[in-house]
Amino acid sequence: MAQTLKINGTEKQFPDGEMPASISELLSRMDIDQATVVAEIDGTIIERKKFSETDLTPGQTIELIRFVGGG
Repeated sequence: MAQTLKINGTEKQFPDGEMPASISELLSRMDIDQATVVAEIDGTIIERKKFSETDLTPGQTIELIRFVGGG
């Protein structure tokens, strides 16, 4: 049975045993540099230093906000 996370408004399904265990693992799989993103899970902002210890569970809603340089 697939497990689902809602990431930036889009449901993403992961086969059993393949769902990322933490925010750090999710960002790595999405090829996103942790230093350039703010993460929110179910309305709570997660401190960057806690990305690797913040467990993900099926059904959570995750918002990722990326900082982009420019001018």
